[in-house]
Amino acid sequence: MTKPPVLYLVACAASPTRHIRTGIEKAQAAGWNVCLIVTPSAYRWIEDDVPELERLTGHPVRSAHKLPDEPDVLPPAEAIVVAPASFNTLNKWAAGISDTLALGLLNEALGLGLPLVALPHLNDAQAAHPAFGRSVALLRECGVTVLLDAEGKAPSIKESGADAYPWEAAFAALPVR
Repeated sequence: MTKPPVLYLVACAASPTRHIRTGIEKAQAAGWNVCLIVTPSAYRWIEDDVPELERLTGHPVRSAHKLPDEPDVLPPAEAIVVAPASFNTLNKWAAGISDTLALGLLNEALGLGLPLVALPHLNDAQAAHPAFGRSVALLRECGVTVLLDAEGKAPSIKESGADAYPWEAAFAALPVR
């Protein structure tokens, strides 16, 4: 029996993160061995759920860099999905900023050529900011699949329930293994 491929699910501080269990379960149903990485702000949102999420994934939930002499506790990623992807994280990623573990992994993944999918979740004012369009364009030029609707919009911030956020779209956008 072959092992399922490793997917890093990177979650930012946006309302769907409160339903990250749903995202993990949908990725697992799609055949992925899921490792959860969260931004430091997102960690605060799920802190009480971390033991259950670690049981569900079989891996530690990571939000901070390890010390240089500590071993890696996660298997290497074969693909990464950023969902929900916040305005802040998308813009920092496009700028090459690696001030969190999540951003460091995303920037390294660009260099490694890993399959990368981002499913933004932000409000209309953030989506209208000129930096967002430039960041999406640059990430796409670098090979990142940034999922927006036909009008170029991210899923509405008002649609933040577990059933409203299109987790499946992010996993379906990954290359067939």
